[in-house]
Amino acid sequence: MQIGEVAEATGLSRDTLRFYEKRGLLRARRNANGYRDYPPQAVDWLRYIRLAQTLGFTLAEIEADLPLLADPDAAAPQLRAALERKLADIDQRIHGLHLLRGELERRLGEDMQACPLQAT
Repeated sequence: MQIGEVAEATGLSRDTLRFYEKRGLLRARRNANGYRDYPPQAVDWLRYIRLAQTLGFTLAEIEADLPLLADPDAAAPQLRAALERKLADIDQRIHGLHLLRGELERRLGEDMQACPLQAT
């Protein structure tokens, strides 16, 4: 598949595909004319990358788990563990945001004439 076909099939821009290729997330052969030739499974792989990003994974995290996708059924327990770690990370971030919100509310509730950013 040429880059335009992959872009159309995935909804990704050609620049994004080139970026992923540069990072090593995507591989393409080069034809004699210099055009990229992507294997058909590239579309499924790119959908996996986009889904993982939607679920909060960074490209670095996706890169670290690349070997897991060679055999998705065998990798299921490891991918499940990665999802559990991501969930714990999100819970931790939510907790931190609740603490931050409380601190902001406290500062806004103080003396209206005082600077709310002064150390208390």
